[in-house]
Amino acid sequence: MSYDGAEFCGWQFQPQEPSVQEALERALETLLKEHIGVTGAGRTDTGVSASHYVAHFDFDGPVPAPLADVPDSLDCRQLRYKLNAILPKSVSIISITPAAPDFHARFDARKRQYTYFLHRIKDPFCERYSYFYGYPEVDFDAMNRAAGALLGTHNFSSFEKSGGDNKTSICNVFCARWEPYEPAVRTAPSGFKADFPDGGPHYWRFTIEADRFLRNMVRAIVGTLLEVGRGRRSIEDFSALVLPPDAPDSNESRRSDAGESVPGHALFLSEIDY
Repeated sequence: MSYDGAEFCGWQFQPQEPSVQEALERALETLLKEHIGVTGAGRTDTGVSASHYVAHFDFDGPVPAPLADVPDSLDCRQLRYKLNAILPKSVSIISITPAAPDFHARFDARKRQYTYFLHRIKDPFCERYSYFYGYPEVDFDAMNRAAGALLGTHNFSSFEKSGGDNKTSICNVFCARWEPYEPAVRTAPSGFKADFPDGGPHYWRFTIEADRFLRNMVRAIVGTLLEVGRGRRSIEDFSALVLPPDAPDSNESRRSDAGESVPGHALFLSEIDY
């Protein structure tokens, strides 16, 4: 599935707040005539979107007649069609398929990928899903050199929101890089040169892949890397925030050492590998 996170408090159910999980469970209950608990691949924060998300639910029937392929067999294509008809426009079911009885959307995931979008010129077509960062001098090459320190297995408690309930802050990062890209719709015509000293690209994205992520981790990493890009923090200072795996997990005093988190509206969960 995919969803636009702007209307939700995140994936996970929250009392008094709209969540993607709640919207999906209500839609399934409407169609399958019983409460259906849905387990997602992981949490996403308020405002964060997902272009690729995976969830699972258990259903033993009986299958309502309109959704039966053969007696007591759920027609997954028909279920997808009907779910998309009643879910909010901000949520889309891409496919539904039977899975092994022991499949788990969260614990079976081997790798997750997040993408953060940034634009350097004012662009009304990017504002909803990209972060406007209009500083004229940003060294993306230095940011990529700093991002190299993220690769491998480390303790990332410096980039974790305080008060998290995870058992460990250790993650294995496989990829972390900045690269220019061309949006499908843009304000600036091809060949447009903004008044930037480097005359470089105007649209950038940061991609990071890991076996797991901590709460607020990607947004904190991006915010701190942008400090490197503006010369406000050295590559060595950034590297020092990436701790060895045997460092204590407590992050109460470490989060303030890193930079501010960037806004969530430009962040996408973009791929999950099983």
